[in-house]
Amino acid sequence: MKAEAYNIENIVQKVIEEINNRNNTSNNQKGVFNDMNDAIEAAWLAQKKLVKYNLEFRNKLVKAMREEIRKNINLLSKMAVEETGMGRYEDKIKKNLLVVEKTPGVEDLKSEVFSGDDGLTLLELSPYGVIGAITPTTNPSETIVCNAIGMIAAGNGVVFSPHPSAKKTSLKTIELLNKAIIEAGGPENLLTSIKEPSLSNAEIMMKHKKINMLVATGGPGVVKAVLSSGKKAIGAGAGNPPAVVDETADIEKAARDIIAGCSFDNNLPCIAEKEVIVVDSVADYLIFNMKKNNAYEIKEKRDIERLEKLVINEDGHPNKSYVGKNADYILKKIGIDCGPEVRAIILEVDRDHPFVVEELMMPILPIVRVKDVDEAIRLAVEVEHGFRHTAIMHSKNVDNLTRMAKEIQTTIFIKNGPSYAGIGVGGEGYTTFTIAGPTGEGLTSARTFTRKRRCVLVGGFSIK
Repeated sequence: MKAEAYNIENIVQKVIEEINNRNNTSNNQKGVFNDMNDAIEAAWLAQKKLVKYNLEFRNKLVKAMREEIRKNINLLSKMAVEETGMGRYEDKIKKNLLVVEKTPGVEDLKSEVFSGDDGLTLLELSPYGVIGAITPTTNPSETIVCNAIGMIAAGNGVVFSPHPSAKKTSLKTIELLNKAIIEAGGPENLLTSIKEPSLSNAEIMMKHKKINMLVATGGPGVVKAVLSSGKKAIGAGAGNPPAVVDETADIEKAARDIIAGCSFDNNLPCIAEKEVIVVDSVADYLIFNMKKNNAYEIKEKRDIERLEKLVINEDGHPNKSYVGKNADYILKKIGIDCGPEVRAIILEVDRDHPFVVEELMMPILPIVRVKDVDEAIRLAVEVEHGFRHTAIMHSKNVDNLTRMAKEIQTTIFIKNGPSYAGIGVGGEGYTTFTIAGPTGEGLTSARTFTRKRRCVLVGGFSIK
């Protein structure tokens, strides 16, 4: 039996060496392959090694991953801004630090037990195997780090299919994580990807028989694709979070929180405030205080029309050239000069304006006046489009807060705070950058990437 086991180990090692030899050695990035099939095979073999280790060892790997990213936060944040042309360097640092510190690891894997007259039943959380993860251009390193920590803590291998527009940042992140795993004694290629991410390669991954679960973080198209795959799929799709302000709110704080949330990383996070719906009696004071918090108000109809023409395409969708750009950069494109201290652009529009109904992912914040809180909640539900992602409300009336939470049914509902409190920044709870509204898992964590297994001991070990 020992000789047979030795032979099997030799065969596995030879397969790994053959795959590594086919990899682009000049690229010299750990876990990055030229061929998607090779990337999947390598992750599959690595995962077979991982499951032989205990939770303590997985925890050791996760700690090493956290530390490696912590050491390279400035590098990854700078790379993301330079490569994608989106977001703010200082906010990227905050987001990367957030996933390092507040993404749950093995501590998230809680077993359950039932005991009684008929014995004892244990529910354990076991890995799926190899997970195919599609990641976005908006939060490239953050999503990969967050997914990698949770998925490896759960005992899985991961094949990443990054957005092509963020491939350099994504592949560098994967390289650093693999480096940390190997140096901590873990297997090579536990995280893999390909040198040239593409739609065709993503399709190969989604259909491959050795991919046991798919996780997509991105727009509606990619979520629809994984849900149509026939595999277990988790979809973290788009959002259009409304922020409602009623007449009982602390208006000065509400203005400060809304501008802080909507301008964070230039509105790239899907949780960020995308439109404000405010009761008319407090609207003027809210706008006054927003301007005190580095918001620039556009009042002229002509300027509003020019802005709309600039950032909305003929097909009615956002112009990607301005997604994640600084507010002063956008304003200068329509002839308005201002300093870099301006964090957001605010303007009053009708409820059916494209800025309200479309998720812009830009620091442009439309404001809609309504007569009362009833109308505000109805409109918020309407413009959220049933994405069930995120909503925000500023109010001191508990009944109003409760009613909106019940009616809007979002995965995240923030009361009297900036949107990012919902992912653990200034709010309690863990963080994630894969928020699964369409498929219902909510804020994903290590336990999300496991399957429940039941072990039943009949007639024994019940000692009540």
